[in-house]
Amino acid sequence: MAAKLRKGDKVVVLAGKDKGKQGEITTVLPKENKAIVDGINVAIRHQRQTQAQQGGRVAKAMPIDLSNLALMDKNGKATRVGFREEDGKKVRFAKTTGEVL
Repeated sequence: MAAKLRKGDKVVVLAGKDKGKQGEITTVLPKENKAIVDGINVAIRHQRQTQAQQGGRVAKAMPIDLSNLALMDKNGKATRVGFREEDGKKVRFAKTTGEVL
């Protein structure tokens, strides 16, 4: 099945502690059905100091379930994603505006 959300997509969070926040997908984990969004679902991890890097508390973006994310259309609102065929190619489009993504 084709991916509805891909790396680089602008998304809005629908549920959870970061509800309403917006960000860009940096990584998609299809086997886990999760994605990592820049600046969303951030947790503090304690890093041990090594010769290469400084130790301390490091903020790390944790995966968030794809069902809690919605793609943003050109108006900045959450939209669902549909598929249609144009010129023999399968393309994604925003259900609210009908525009190809």
